[in-house]
Amino acid sequence: MSTEVTQHIPADGAPASGTGASESRRPGRRRDGRRPPLRHRVITVSLLTVAALYFLMPVYWLAVSATKSSSDLFGTFGFWFHDPHPIDYLRRVLTYDDGIYVRWFGNSLLYAGAGALAATLLSAAAGYALAKFPFPGREGVFNVVLAGVLIPGTALALPLYLLFSEMGFANTYASVLLPSMVSPFGVYLCRIYATAAVPDSLLEAARIDGAGEARIFTVLGLRLMTPALVTVFLFQFVHIWNNFLLPLVMLSDSDLYPIQLGLTSWQGYADRQPELYQYTVGGAFLSVLPLMVLMGVLQRYWRTGLTEGSVKA
Repeated sequence: MSTEVTQHIPADGAPASGTGASESRRPGRRRDGRRPPLRHRVITVSLLTVAALYFLMPVYWLAVSATKSSSDLFGTFGFWFHDPHPIDYLRRVLTYDDGIYVRWFGNSLLYAGAGALAATLLSAAAGYALAKFPFPGREGVFNVVLAGVLIPGTALALPLYLLFSEMGFANTYASVLLPSMVSPFGVYLCRIYATAAVPDSLLEAARIDGAGEARIFTVLGLRLMTPALVTVFLFQFVHIWNNFLLPLVMLSDSDLYPIQLGLTSWQGYADRQPELYQYTVGGAFLSVLPLMVLMGVLQRYWRTGLTEGSVKA
């Protein structure tokens, strides 16, 4: 006995699925299968090109300037190389003053890494609790968190210094680390994301199976909130890495300086020691590398979060 298999073709002649359907949804095409008008594509590409140049030109200038001496920084064209010696100049940056730049770099990694990690975990716990546990005054607590988002960090620097001075924490690692572990924006983002991405039915099923609340949060909540946690971590890491005012107010020992404050101190002495101009530029170039690496490593989690829920089984 033989069985014939025929392909059903709709009356309009378009295949129901397969190659034709996939081609109509290729990138750059609309739902009806047609490409956007040429002028729209030209405008989009032009705007993206201008935005890319706006953000990349300072990095390019920094990379070029890091290969020049202090005299060449002011005597040659800024956007092209002139007698480049990048390895030699960067080695001088790392070895100047008994390698103080390496210590500043390590301090920045400690402040930004530990501070961002702690802020992410605290924000995840607070946001998850505000989203999934009803209790009296929950909205009031959330409103206080929103008020914290609106308060600029410059307004808190002096009160924090006075408080830490009374506690004996001024001019210590803790004076920069402890404020960095608090992120009102992270709590806000985690609460919003937990409300949308962590279904209550899944939590109830885990409770029925006998899982405790701590296990549910660590096994289910943190995994489902990964895109939000990556966002909070990266934002907080960049904020701490580039923070200048808080270390300036809290620290007086140069051995505790982060990179930003250390480079500013070099620039202040550059009039008497001209080679510090080149060291400052080279140090600034090295300081952006961790941010570029971190962005490249973590961006795949953002793509996962953006596409989550876009496909149904």
